[in-house]
Amino acid sequence: MSPRISVIIVNYNAGMELVRCVQSVLETEIDLEIVVVDNDSHDESVQQLLAQYHGEKNLCILNNKKNMGFAVACNQGSNTATGEFLLYLNPDCIVEPTTIPALLQCLQNDPQIGMAGGLILNHDGSEQRGCRRDIPTPWKSLVNSFGLKRFARLNRKIFSDFRLDREPIPEKAVEVDAISGACMLVRREAFAHVGPMDEGYFLHCEDLDWCMQFRQRGWKIMFVPQARLFHSKGSCSASRPVFVEWSKHKGMVRFYRKFFADQYPLPMLWLVWFGIWLRFSLSLTRYFLRKLFGMGQKGE
Repeated sequence: MSPRISVIIVNYNAGMELVRCVQSVLETEIDLEIVVVDNDSHDESVQQLLAQYHGEKNLCILNNKKNMGFAVACNQGSNTATGEFLLYLNPDCIVEPTTIPALLQCLQNDPQIGMAGGLILNHDGSEQRGCRRDIPTPWKSLVNSFGLKRFARLNRKIFSDFRLDREPIPEKAVEVDAISGACMLVRREAFAHVGPMDEGYFLHCEDLDWCMQFRQRGWKIMFVPQARLFHSKGSCSASRPVFVEWSKHKGMVRFYRKFFADQYPLPMLWLVWFGIWLRFSLSLTRYFLRKLFGMGQKGE
């Protein structure tokens, strides 16, 4: 009999984080399999995993000969997985024993729920940005970028941005526009209806894109605060910060062009795209200044 849940983990140089992630998943008392898709890691993460769980019948490892990107690897894992539900989980996440059952229960409560995500926490216990959010429309992105939310007292609807992590955590599962790709439990039926992730994204924004597609096809997306997990954000991308930032901002441009080019005036989209590349330039400048300053300190 096929496992009820297939956990799909895309790995790239996650080190021992991958082992700890798999260990936390295996401690869940539920019928599952784990599919690890390795994107040509150059560390010992896969070897460490095999050493720890050699012979584990519920563990499958797919090895790519080059880094295929997050969306492609997720789709590879989906094609191999046999479960009724697909859980996409980052390798630097640690789930609690009740996390996956809580997500599963949410999907079982309503057949129209296609996707559910949990409360992603930083290691200090604070809610991580992006685990629940509104769709960042061009206008909401401008509100966020220029700090216009401070005018929300005048008109909350107009001057709201896409961030929900600043709002109180709800007591029960609630419907949201989007959740984080770090933790997504997807109904197989919904996956078949919507289709796989858009492989035009290499890293970042593919989760937002997928959420948009799920909602456009009538599937609900839920945020489940009882499903808690911890995420060491960015640990897998620390070795290539410039490439990661480039991919992130390139993905944002693709996202806005794909979903909003026909809905917003072109000058507004130009302003959004300008803001995206300005933000990339500033992040790049900060990175090189920190690197230069650090090198200066070492040389003293």
